[in-house]
Amino acid sequence: MSASPVTLMVARRVEHGRYFDFNRWLNEGRELAADFAGYLGSGVLAPPADDDEYQIIFRFSSSETLAAWEHSASRHAWLARGKGLYEAPQEHRATGLDTWFQNNGNSAPPRWKQAVAVWLAFFPISLLFQWVFGGVLADWALVPRVMVSTLMLTPVMVFVFIPLSTRLLAPWLQGKWSPLDLLARWRHAHR
Repeated sequence: MSASPVTLMVARRVEHGRYFDFNRWLNEGRELAADFAGYLGSGVLAPPADDDEYQIIFRFSSSETLAAWEHSASRHAWLARGKGLYEAPQEHRATGLDTWFQNNGNSAPPRWKQAVAVWLAFFPISLLFQWVFGGVLADWALVPRVMVSTLMLTPVMVFVFIPLSTRLLAPWLQGKWSPLDLLARWRHAHR
């Protein structure tokens, strides 16, 4: 078996007016995947208001467990039930940390940019967690306090906020934009 978990990221554009049916169908698929060995979780990033492309993430413990789910009769039946709800999907597989940073076949950005993107996602959520739960956990011993906070924050970070951060920062991560561009635009506008 592969040493690293594998993430399948699928982008699906919802057919106009089929959002309710699509979401119901999507939740059925996530529940189906949860019944398979090696399933680690899934997440959905809804599109912004002016778009209709959902990002769906399925994570499995290995390439083999992902393949077992992908080639299962129940998944094929689920996909058949979804016909007409979305346009042809785009799929991408990744292993390890680069999962969040590879986009449309591009290579992963430098590690320092990956670290900045993860930190930008993790800091505000950690701060919010400490603000909400810090008082309750303050009297706990160090190990249980850290265990509870990491158990609560890790899934939220892995399936929601790190993918969101990397999606929002994609132009910068892929070298298509830099802070110097913003500064140059500002200078040009204020001449």
